Amino acid sequence: MPVFAANLTMMFNEWAFLDRFDAAAEAGFAAVEYLFPYEATPEAIAERLARNNLQQALFNLPPGDWAAGERGIAALPGRFDALKADVERALDYAAATGVRRLHLMAGIADRHDEDASSAYRRSVTYAAGRLAEKGIDLLLEPINGRNMPGYFLNDFGAAERLIAECGLPNLKLQFDIYHRQIIHGDVTIALRHLLPIAGHIQIASVPSRNEPDGEELNYPYLFGEIDRLGYDGFVGCEYIPRGHTLDGLGWFKPFARS
Repeated sequence: MPVFAANLTMMFNEWAFLDRFDAAAEAGFAAVEYLFPYEATPEAIAERLARNNLQQALFNLPPGDWAAGERGIAALPGRFDALKADVERALDYAAATGVRRLHLMAGIADRHDEDASSAYRRSVTYAAGRLAEKGIDLLLEPINGRNMPGYFLNDFGAAERLIAECGLPNLKLQFDIYHRQIIHGDVTIALRHLLPIAGHIQIASVPSRNEPDGEELNYPYLFGEIDRLGYDGFVGCEYIPRGHTLDGLGWFKPFARS
């Protein structure tokens, strides 16, 4: 049975960030993820995790200047020193939370630009090597161009090739089913093919990015397929509730922690 992680950036927004840990646990989640933890202290997050017996499934390395439109800096030439500092900052939070996987955002850049491609490969290789020292996996996530126009890593095939070429045992794919459906479709066959290199799965309805209980994807079937394939990692609920978070958790009741 999938172990679902509530995404505290998108879900439980009726509460302040740290209080979302309590709300998620009370709703029956055994794990949490979020985009970025950096506005809270590592100690404060660690205390909420321990208090609620929650596992930290995932978070992102720092993304650069998010307010200015940056969506990662890994593929941006000239930002390597900043990336190295960001890796160390993320590792401080990893040490406090016990997380075993971190996502590296690529940034807004042309995937066919040689300088951007070189910068990205250098960043990925460095970050994966540094995280390996701490027993942590580095994840790469293809993101669709509708939600994030101009994002460098916008193709699952490109991610698969890079992971194979790098040959690093802790470099994994972040398989977001929502992004996969929008970019390529063919979700089930892709799961069967790519799950051996996947370190994390995320879900949301398509096209609205809401609860996984309607629209064009049959999530009960996909959950069964994920189980059949033997996936034992987390499934992140990276969706935007249609209304109040708790009102939309009917789909989750069979999976809730008692």
